[in-house]
Amino acid sequence: MRFRTWPRTTGRTRRLAMGSTVLLAVAGMNAPAVLGFAGDRYHRYEISRPAYKARYGFWQTVRIPEHFRVNAIHATLLRTGKVLIVAGSGNSRQNFDAGTFRSLLWDPVRNTYKLVPTPADMFCGGHTSLPDGRVLLAGGTLRYEALKGAVTRAAGTMRIRNEDPDHGHVLPRGTVFTAPDGRAYRSTARAVVPPAVKTTARAADRSGRRRPQVRVTASEQHVFVEAVAEGGRYVTAAPAQYAIRGLTGADARNLYGMGDRMTLDKQDFQGIRSAYEFDPVTEQYEPVPDMRSARWYPTLTGLPDGRVVTVSGLDDTGRILTGDDNEVYDPRTRTWAKAPDHYFPTYPSLFLTAKGQLFYSGSNSGYGPATEGRDPGIWDLRRNTFTAVPGLRDPELTETSSSVLLPPAQEQRVMVLGGGGVGESPRSTARTDIVDLSAPDPHFTPGPDLPAGGTRYLNSVILPDDTVFTTGGSADYRGKHRSDILRAQVYHPGSNAFTPAADPSVGRDYHSEALLLPDGRVVTLGSDPLFADKDDTEPATFEQRVEVFTPAYLFHGDRPRLTGGPAVLRRGSAAAFTTPAPADIATARLMRPSSVTHVTDVEQRSVALGVTRSGGAVRLSVPGNAALVPPGWYMLFVTDRRGTPSVARWVKVV
Repeated sequence: MRFRTWPRTTGRTRRLAMGSTVLLAVAGMNAPAVLGFAGDRYHRYEISRPAYKARYGFWQTVRIPEHFRVNAIHATLLRTGKVLIVAGSGNSRQNFDAGTFRSLLWDPVRNTYKLVPTPADMFCGGHTSLPDGRVLLAGGTLRYEALKGAVTRAAGTMRIRNEDPDHGHVLPRGTVFTAPDGRAYRSTARAVVPPAVKTTARAADRSGRRRPQVRVTASEQHVFVEAVAEGGRYVTAAPAQYAIRGLTGADARNLYGMGDRMTLDKQDFQGIRSAYEFDPVTEQYEPVPDMRSARWYPTLTGLPDGRVVTVSGLDDTGRILTGDDNEVYDPRTRTWAKAPDHYFPTYPSLFLTAKGQLFYSGSNSGYGPATEGRDPGIWDLRRNTFTAVPGLRDPELTETSSSVLLPPAQEQRVMVLGGGGVGESPRSTARTDIVDLSAPDPHFTPGPDLPAGGTRYLNSVILPDDTVFTTGGSADYRGKHRSDILRAQVYHPGSNAFTPAADPSVGRDYHSEALLLPDGRVVTLGSDPLFADKDDTEPATFEQRVEVFTPAYLFHGDRPRLTGGPAVLRRGSAAAFTTPAPADIATARLMRPSSVTHVTDVEQRSVALGVTRSGGAVRLSVPGNAALVPPGWYMLFVTDRRGTPSVARWVKVV
């Protein structure tokens, strides 16, 4: 039973209201414990009824053995059907200091678990699936933040210069830089300093004759340093040139440090340059060359040719990258190259459009100036132009919002849902807005408000029946004041309306994820609230319970089936798949598997296929546009005329 209206009550209140008949029957007992027990018992009975499930769906908690429980920060669905859950240090300084980095492989069909050796702290890195089914993971944590008052060693950025055009240098972590007054600072990371740049040009001398002249421009690399000892005497605001301990001769003359300020101020998180590919067959991480820039909170987005553009993040000194350090990874050569310049705040939602451009929805997660890089727009990588897209309401509340490429992808509509103010702002919005990127002059138009009101950290998952399942979130920053929203709903693009779904029992806010499984269910995991009580006095623990939602469409009878067909599909062509009842097949969708973190999932998309029926088969036509159907592995779903989906078949699109 669900109410037709959307009363703003807690999940607990709604459950008691559902059991009102039972409560009246026992009210005369004057026993609150009995009343609560009876209400909960009736609620459990009600939500287990077939009619309820067929209308609202059903939630189940996955019981993970304690040894395998991890703090789910990142989740990617692999082409094997398993889910790669990456914790890294899991937002635990204790784990970070101990070098305890974890990843878990979960098989949702067999409900089996496997811990995977994790070579670096991938906590708050970026990731995406590659055309061959591997997963690219880049960035992570070099150093945890230290708040002002907790910083005991003066620290800052050291710019290392090299005036030698013939030799680069590698300075190991722990390299000491000494100021003229003797104060010394030690690097916290390895630094690779390239050779200086030597150019030759002809210039006129005093006699007017043009002669070749050689110019050497020092190269520069930066590294974070901290004082060799505690105390305020290492604080300095004066620029200085620093000698590098251990260098002699020409090296000592050619290499030196330039420092501006060394302070005891707050120190932000710092990123790493490391990158890896995860192989779903061997189930191991394989190192690939480092990125050119260190990144913490980056976004990785696949391009039509299979390359991956990588933007934003905090670098290895804690500064947000300015956009002139965007880069592209080529999985064929396993190399990084410079990408066009443009600044974005951290974890920006960047969607590949049918024109091969990238659309920035405005959704982001947490770091960057409040007045820069927040406006939505279309980024043309070929021309390196950025065209603003107007009309988004509450534009100052895009942080921790959710964005999704509405199904089917051919319609080129992106929806922004909820969000909050910058940083630790308590503000949130119920706004949803939609933009049609295929329009001559794209602009946002209002969508329906979120039923629960202002919501941050909402997870949005595309379903095979062309709807979007949304769940969780909180009204306040990181669930403060126990503001987690125990509610789920389904958005219907056709009617531009939400309908209610069964309520989850586990709150999800910061560091939470949700993704579609090949059997048509949705898994939700993670959550990292600040406090456990309404008064915000008791520290909370990371949520390690996992819930799986079975949508209502799986309670409507038998499912359609594909019994045979190719494993490889070519864009612009058609392929036949056998099925027991071709006449029952209404739609077919290629659904790209999710790779999600911080409610940011720029890879999920649902592509409509043409359907024709012949004999005991359906013939499915794949669009020819690589920007609409990027290369890689997809889940192929067919649905019947009731909207019930098949179990997905994995196919590779080339």
